[in-house]
Amino acid sequence: MPTPSALVLVIGCGSIGERHVRTFLATGRTKVIACDTRPAIRQQMTERYGVEVIADWTTAIADPALTAVVVATPAPLHVAVSTRCLEAGRHVLCEKPLSLDLAGVDQLIATRDSSRRFAAVGYTLHFVPALQQAREFLQAGSFGPVRQVAVNTGQYFPQFRPAYREIYYRDHAQGGGAIQDALTHMANAIEWVVGPTSRVYCDAAHQVLEGVEVEDTVNVVARNGATMVNYALTQFQAVNETRWDFHADTGSVRVELNQQRWGRMARGETDWTWTAAPIAERDQLFVAQANAFLDGCEGKPNLLCTLEEGARTLRFNLAALQSWRENRPITL
Repeated sequence: MPTPSALVLVIGCGSIGERHVRTFLATGRTKVIACDTRPAIRQQMTERYGVEVIADWTTAIADPALTAVVVATPAPLHVAVSTRCLEAGRHVLCEKPLSLDLAGVDQLIATRDSSRRFAAVGYTLHFVPALQQAREFLQAGSFGPVRQVAVNTGQYFPQFRPAYREIYYRDHAQGGGAIQDALTHMANAIEWVVGPTSRVYCDAAHQVLEGVEVEDTVNVVARNGATMVNYALTQFQAVNETRWDFHADTGSVRVELNQQRWGRMARGETDWTWTAAPIAERDQLFVAQANAFLDGCEGKPNLLCTLEEGARTLRFNLAALQSWRENRPITL
């Protein structure tokens, strides 16, 4: 195990912030300071991980020993906190979504540039081995351009997030609902493979989940330039499953997230050629993301979502919500 050479501050220690504390420590490359305003949470972080825990991040970012900051606050605070941290000369990994509106996003990107610090957005699907490998295959071009993509995804949300009624999920203004919480991951992944979304037509509804009124079911018809994309998402279905189908000129590629594999089939073939791409457990993706972020802080190549890509996906989120509310397609 390498000797830790970086010091990372994690601001916000809800479930995702705690995972960042745990997985940054797991890299063996960094020491971690946790920050949360809630005394009970601070005590838990100390007891579980033995890390220094503070209540005020504004003083901590001035410490010259600090290398970087992970912003895991509620989504409405992401841009303001990230901008402050960059202004203080710290590298920044901001949780998704980048924000809930576009206010301050251009300034955030400008601050990154003027500070000459690294900044990225935490869309962890970039670190799913099957998607990485399928993306490399598609971008090599042997099947030609991708013409159509079909995304089918869902799970029984109460099983995986039993506290959904009490957390941000219940409120659009805090980043809640299926579009901003779950579909945004899918949209970012597809944009990473085939390019920016240019048109969105969205229908959504609250169908089943008890104790909330936000949407739990979403259908989207989109265009990403010349590529047509369909998204179908539910958060109450019995099966926990995510599948992406990419149909190109002379063949198809399928990614099965839950089966931890990807396959390809050229035109004229009758069977998939499958490649296993195992994930030992969910923390693996976050450890890979943490290592990629530390690489980025050192100026090395990485697969993280850039601020520009995060802003692009934010525009998808906003267009999907607008399309649903106004019952019309939105051009980005």
